[in-house]
Amino acid sequence: MIPITSDIAIGRNEIQLDFIRASGPGGQNVNKVATAVQLRFDVTRSSLPHGVRERLVRLAGNRMTNDGILILKATRFRTQEANRQDAIERLVQLVRCAVRKPVPRIKTRPSRGSKERLKAAKRHRSRIKKLRRSPIAAERE
Repeated sequence: MIPITSDIAIGRNEIQLDFIRASGPGGQNVNKVATAVQLRFDVTRSSLPHGVRERLVRLAGNRMTNDGILILKATRFRTQEANRQDAIERLVQLVRCAVRKPVPRIKTRPSRGSKERLKAAKRHRSRIKKLRRSPIAAERE
């Protein structure tokens, strides 16, 4: 089991790890050794609570397939084991973010004092701009 919080955990059988060849520089090693890790996690069939699953789908964005499978690719390190650990840690961080419920926004209204300060600032800017005008333009008004 991979612990997420004190009461939520993901079973090792729920994730699928595939080792693939990494792209980018690395010489002959890149062509021979499959050190990159592709982690697949089926969110729709997971043991996560319903609300966490919905938030995870929203957080995952384009890392989520149409079938509801989250795909993380780890290529940061040169060894399979380090990349495997990195992929699992990234999954745990993503699920931990999904566990936190967003705080609902409470609508507020501006206070009377803030409205008065805004109007005073506008009057002040208006006077400054009026003083910049030429005296002829000011007479026409």
